[in-house]
Amino acid sequence: MRTTRALAAAGAAIAAVGLAAPVAVADGMNTPSNVTALPSAIARGGQLNITVNNCTTPATATSDAFSPVTLNSVAGLATGTARVNSNARQGTHSITVTCANGTLTNPTAFTVIGAVRGGLGGSSSTGATPTDMAIGGGLVAAAVVGGGLFWMRRRSEKRI
Repeated sequence: MRTTRALAAAGAAIAAVGLAAPVAVADGMNTPSNVTALPSAIARGGQLNITVNNCTTPATATSDAFSPVTLNSVAGLATGTARVNSNARQGTHSITVTCANGTLTNPTAFTVIGAVRGGLGGSSSTGATPTDMAIGGGLVAAAVVGGGLFWMRRRSEKRI
């Protein structure tokens, strides 16, 4: 008789857990999940594609690296495009998504990499300056004079 009671209690416990688990999982499916930003490494001024699962509209994505973006939702998948600010600091940034059915933050959603700030490399003009031309002309003249003297000397040695 003890075995029958133990089996009945075990069956009741398994039934209770088995019936409650799908309800708990389904309840978790109603909130936003998996905030993704692509590309994960981006330069200042680049476009970032944001995707969130289980997100219903109205939905917005915010970060300190870009202005708030309105996300469009189709069948629970919310997407949007953000442009990274040109003065965004280098490093890892978070994205917080606020949907009609909840809020979710990804603390390491993307990384801003530093773009090279090009310039003229310290020069104030392009091309050769008059000083450059004078130096080059002087070197060519010295080479011509030196070559002429060498040729004249070789010529005089052959006559002797």
